[in-house]
Amino acid sequence: MAKPLSVLFCASEVFPFAKTGGLADVAYGLPLALRDLGHDIRVMLPKYGMISERKNRIHEINRLKDIPIPVGSETEHATVKSSSVTNPRTKVQAYMTTNETYFDSKWGLYTDPDTGEAYADNAERFIFFCRTVLDTCHLLGWYPDIVHCNDWHTAIIPALMRTEYKEPFKNTKIVYTIHNIENQGEFPLKSTFEKTGLDEELLSVFKHKNKFNFLKGGLHFADHITTVSPAYGDQLLSDTKMTNGLSTELKKRKEVFTPILNGIDQHTWNPAKDKLIKKKYSADKLDLKEDNKEAMLNEFGLSAEEGVPAIAMISRLVEHKGLGLVVEAAERLLEKDVQLVILGEGNPSFEKALKDLAAEYPDRVGVEIGFNEQLAHLMEAGADIFLMPSLHEPCGLNQMYSLAYGTVPVVRATGGLGDTISEFDPESGEGLGFRFDDYTADAMLEAIERAMNVYRNKESWEKLQVNGMEKDYTWLRSAAEYEEVYRNL
Repeated sequence: MAKPLSVLFCASEVFPFAKTGGLADVAYGLPLALRDLGHDIRVMLPKYGMISERKNRIHEINRLKDIPIPVGSETEHATVKSSSVTNPRTKVQAYMTTNETYFDSKWGLYTDPDTGEAYADNAERFIFFCRTVLDTCHLLGWYPDIVHCNDWHTAIIPALMRTEYKEPFKNTKIVYTIHNIENQGEFPLKSTFEKTGLDEELLSVFKHKNKFNFLKGGLHFADHITTVSPAYGDQLLSDTKMTNGLSTELKKRKEVFTPILNGIDQHTWNPAKDKLIKKKYSADKLDLKEDNKEAMLNEFGLSAEEGVPAIAMISRLVEHKGLGLVVEAAERLLEKDVQLVILGEGNPSFEKALKDLAAEYPDRVGVEIGFNEQLAHLMEAGADIFLMPSLHEPCGLNQMYSLAYGTVPVVRATGGLGDTISEFDPESGEGLGFRFDDYTADAMLEAIERAMNVYRNKESWEKLQVNGMEKDYTWLRSAAEYEEVYRNL
């Protein structure tokens, strides 16, 4: 039997401590699945101001107090604390970088919750975090086989590992995962580069379109690059507009690029075990799903109506998640016999449009602005249809949660949505949901109409629900693919 590997997984957000999107769920589920495979895996993230030390049982580690960390000509001090990421079967150690200036005094992860503006010192914050990752390993005397970095916030780690920290990490390999190419960490070139403390000859590695680009540097120094679905991998190699020109850099490294579809944590997202829903249920007890539907609609101030499907969306309220299509199609959609519930936050104009819609259709539309983990679980359990009309979607996790809960996805076939959801054929009884290709309100409405036609046939609908519930999109499958990447390195 092959010996276990040691892996440090670095991310700017990890569920349940801090979450704005899918990255946090991946940084939770993948390490736990790798631990289940027997590996020594630990995670590291910043401790933002809104993370409660008491609630999350965060405690100090004697040799990781008051570590001096240079950021340009300034020196800030980090104290790295310890907690753990757990599910009912497994536990993974979590290290957290604390610092008053960069993290503890700030309530948001990347943006100020009061203004909605990105923090002015985001470049310094994540340069500081990257340095604390390597100093933590150094002070612990632990140099793992693999350091696994994620998105732009951790992109300085590979550069430091191959330059300033070259000797202690000479046997450590670097895996770098792109979760969303749209956020590349772009900042003023010279001033940002100076803060990294890297050798001047590396300026060109991070320079892209006359800006400092964190992501570009991460791609350059990684030993292996992954992304979160096969279709998104194809887009990253071919779509220069979507990648802001970094498809050229990726093509140079195509030999070490492996798309691996994300998974879902089968303990957290499982209707038979979920403590956050009204009634637990399984594929052979689908009638109990109705109790969750009633509870969900009550949360939105709506009443369940016999034979009327409830369509749910949990999303950042931004254009590339398809909110423009939803707003454009809303009146035509609500002419049909449906109810619509939406949870999310984002662009103020979309927030206002949705609140206006709820006011206009008080018995048909429910909207909650913000994020609420418990309500998200109840919506997955209670909805009949889950809508994801994204312009771009690297992988998407909600369509997989929906399948697990017997909630039928209607998706635009882009990125991971196209990889995971096959069109249901009422004749053969095969397929997992409904898809559309064109990014138009008409195409979306046609897909919803197809879903509603099947919904009216109880036998076909139950077959479709069970198809989804029997599909294996758990992390164990994906973790085995990551394990292979690690071992090959």
